[in-house]
Amino acid sequence: MSDLLRAPAELKYAEELDWLESIDDNPKPFAWRLSPKMVRLFILGAERADGLDREVAQKWFGDRSFVERAVVTLASDRGLLLIGDPGTGKSWLAELLSAAISRNSTLVVQGTAGTTEDHIKYSWNVSMVIAKGQSRESMIPSPIMTAMERGSIGRFEELTRSTSDVQDALISILSEKYISVPELGGDNDSANGADNIVFAKPGFSIIATANSRDRGVNDLSSALKRRFNFVRIPVVTNKKSESEIVRFRTEELLRRHQIELDVPPTLLDVLLRSFADLRATAASAGSDDEKLESALSTAEQIGVLEDAILHSNFFGRRALDARTLAASLVGSLARREPEDLAILNKYLHGVIEPRSKDEGGEWREFLDGGRDAIATLS
Repeated sequence: MSDLLRAPAELKYAEELDWLESIDDNPKPFAWRLSPKMVRLFILGAERADGLDREVAQKWFGDRSFVERAVVTLASDRGLLLIGDPGTGKSWLAELLSAAISRNSTLVVQGTAGTTEDHIKYSWNVSMVIAKGQSRESMIPSPIMTAMERGSIGRFEELTRSTSDVQDALISILSEKYISVPELGGDNDSANGADNIVFAKPGFSIIATANSRDRGVNDLSSALKRRFNFVRIPVVTNKKSESEIVRFRTEELLRRHQIELDVPPTLLDVLLRSFADLRATAASAGSDDEKLESALSTAEQIGVLEDAILHSNFFGRRALDARTLAASLVGSLARREPEDLAILNKYLHGVIEPRSKDEGGEWREFLDGGRDAIATLS
């Protein structure tokens, strides 16, 4: 996998999945590769009570009830909708679920304003149609249709960014569990099914994600909502859990880039406390103009730390310091000028400056690095 920029979960954890499958003697719904208990264990990691012969690391950090409800939903005939703020790990959870259940997390449709029915149903190979006419061979199935034919999990990212026509087409798929292909004609009364209908095999389901901040872009109809079980993923605010997530992702980054660089616990604490401060500021803000455009999610914390690590490795002293971390924070969060810069400047003077006098240490360097970054961007 060293030649892949980013391996999907089923390849990244292939050896672990093989091992879990080999010891899994629990009942499995449909053609699932792992039982519901093993799916949960794969995602949340093994506990001492599980009595396994090897370690299974935690890959998604959140309440176990969210994972259990998601697994139960996928074992039914309903779709699963993971909804929450940007950066809360919805897509990563969807990928892990698909990898554990189907050993394929790549059957994905990305919802955008340009997504059409063809993206969730089928299209045609024009050259083959011209040469031989419309047939199953000249049809290009969508990832969702492929998932239906295989009895696998299909994924739909950013559902609320797609138009109502696309959402309406998804209602039919979730309700009827088949896609009609009228261009092929055929006899719909055939005992073995018709050539112009693609039926879903047992095990097919859809995991969709939606950002709560996209409310009002393309709201889901009540009909589509009824076809999904909702699992709301909150922003991680528990310091211990957030620290585990950031550390987990940072270690992955260092391994991927083959970087030997120490991330001092004191600097990780500076990052976590800074984001907690900024979230508190946003919560008390009177208007959107007084809030950063950033969602201040855990994923954005990871992005700030990744930027600082890479900068330190390539252009610094191969050691992470507070000045570089502050510069990365300002550079990552200042998306609007001058609004975001003004908010960050107020935060530095109102919170970090007094803290640097009281606690000293890394906070003094963090304050200086933040001021320099704002001055450069202003």
